[in-house]
Amino acid sequence: MQPFEFIVSIFENFLDPKKRVFIGYLFAALIIAFFWLIFYKKFTLNHAIRKLFDQKVFLSKSSKADFSVFFINRIFTLFVSPLLLTQLVVATSIFNLLLLVDWADWSFGLVLSKPTIVAAFTFAVFMLDDFTKYIVHRWMHRWPALWALHKVHHSAEHLTPITIYRTHPLEGIVFSLRSAVSQGLVIAIFFYFFGNSVDLLTVIGVNILVFSFNVAGSNLRHSHIGIQYWGWLEYVLISPAQHQLHHSIAEEHYDKNFGATLALWDWLFGSLHHSVDTDILVLGIKDKDVSDHQSLYGLYIVPLIQFGAGIMKMVNGVKNKMFIAVKYTGNWRKFP
Repeated sequence: MQPFEFIVSIFENFLDPKKRVFIGYLFAALIIAFFWLIFYKKFTLNHAIRKLFDQKVFLSKSSKADFSVFFINRIFTLFVSPLLLTQLVVATSIFNLLLLVDWADWSFGLVLSKPTIVAAFTFAVFMLDDFTKYIVHRWMHRWPALWALHKVHHSAEHLTPITIYRTHPLEGIVFSLRSAVSQGLVIAIFFYFFGNSVDLLTVIGVNILVFSFNVAGSNLRHSHIGIQYWGWLEYVLISPAQHQLHHSIAEEHYDKNFGATLALWDWLFGSLHHSVDTDILVLGIKDKDVSDHQSLYGLYIVPLIQFGAGIMKMVNGVKNKMFIAVKYTGNWRKFP
């Protein structure tokens, strides 16, 4: 790869409509935030502009760390991506497994039109992708080994659209595998039952539901603009203020609002918290093991050490349970 191509590849997310930080989505978020401040918060024009481009946010130590992590992770991704499991591999594997099963007894005689199949496929991809994001995100908070990685993201003390890339590379791999499995599963099932009729309803190459979410201001979830939705809507969609609350250090906000796009999962599984005035929130994490959450050592090395310790603790816990199980079944022996 030539030096110029390498530099372009680092910044390509800003030019790719499939990425949340596509320049068009960022501009849409800026417009939404501007009108929110002017018409809802009753800011003056100058006040609104100063708020949007608040130097205390964008030039903070936390935001500078975001930018550093973004660059480092992009370089890491360029080398690792070709080695990761892809949705095509998953889809092909599952499709071949489906061919081994006699589905004749499961046939309901349904004949669906192509528009119906396309709409159903688009909806299924979106819903399973969003649900698995919720599940894996909740695991990230529940399991110490995964939290050691995920707290890199939560260590941000100010939120900007780039904060979405403030993740440990190992967490990035976990979510990449999640995406490959969830999307590959839907692709395999639909292609098995509907063949060449399967297609994705898109706008500029992006799932129309994802496109709508991004145009509607998805980048504001990682921002200092705390837009709140109507109470009833926050049962369905995660508002920017709800996700900002998820980053709060207040104990009453722990383990709340795991949803990526939909608040529906939080509502169903008891982790929903309606938005509050974000100006009162303090963001970040409480962790006495790290003196500087904004240093590269604190963002990359310490999480690896704690991740390893968490894995060892899990392994020892499993061995202890096996030891006890063997003891009480009469087969006494010590596990290595």
